[in-house]
Amino acid sequence: MTEALKLPIIDLSSPDSISTANSIRQACIEYGFFYLVNHGVEKELLGKLFEESKKFFSLPLEEKMKLARKEHRGYTPLYAENLDPTSSSKGDSKESFYIGPLEDTTTPVNLNQWPSEEVLPSWRRTTESFHRKLLSAGKRLCSLIALALNLDEEFFEKVGALDKPLAFLRLLHYPGELESSDEEIYGASAHSDYGMVTLLATNGVQGLQVCREKFKQPRVWEDVLHVDGALIVNIGDMMERWTNCLFRSTLHRVMPSGKERYSAAFFLDPNQDCVVECLESCYSESSPPRFPPIRSGDYLKERLRLTYAS
Repeated sequence: MTEALKLPIIDLSSPDSISTANSIRQACIEYGFFYLVNHGVEKELLGKLFEESKKFFSLPLEEKMKLARKEHRGYTPLYAENLDPTSSSKGDSKESFYIGPLEDTTTPVNLNQWPSEEVLPSWRRTTESFHRKLLSAGKRLCSLIALALNLDEEFFEKVGALDKPLAFLRLLHYPGELESSDEEIYGASAHSDYGMVTLLATNGVQGLQVCREKFKQPRVWEDVLHVDGALIVNIGDMMERWTNCLFRSTLHRVMPSGKERYSAAFFLDPNQDCVVECLESCYSESSPPRFPPIRSGDYLKERLRLTYAS
């Protein structure tokens, strides 16, 4: 029986930034995960987002494949991705849709793909609105993370991380009914997120589990329960690098529950030219930097290449 994890709840609207930053520091050291409330995303918008998501994923496969993933934007079908390269599974039992930065200045044309307005008239407006709200919450959160690391609260702006960040929204659908198989099937196999910070909204169906000690065997998995109105936040590998492993990028996975599950993950990653190197407040003589400096874009490109290697 998997135990349920009691994660800290962080209030993004709290006027006491120092106290909030201290709570974030403790959460990131102990769990790498926490709940975020008063984040500015209205319940109505969240409901509408999952409504639109359901409409899209209910379309026939050939319709969805017209928007097949290009330049890391668009549709990815069931079993197309295996997040755990050590697993022999045929792929994860989820389908997804990626929406990249809305004001995409990294390319001459915006690379986002959109379903036809004739088929889904409110899709683009709803997803763009959600993307903007989460970008705003994510930036506010990053200023608190900077304080939590004993840095100036504008640190991530000053190093260019939040100047045209790589902000990707991923809508996910985990089917309830799966074809029977001899091998263990994962909704999302064990992985850590690659970037800076991830904000996750779900439709309330369970399935998310975390493993706090990723280098220990056998792995111990704990359930992350749904808290109404809260986003689930986790630290990514790039933030772990920045903090010299002080903040943990925790392994997590999604297990099929027999119920249909919808979620929306917002990956807030640094501008691709931002150099991620060990923060001064995170190393000492006894704890020297563990990783060399790396350009954010190069790091993400390599991690994504491995995920979609097949």
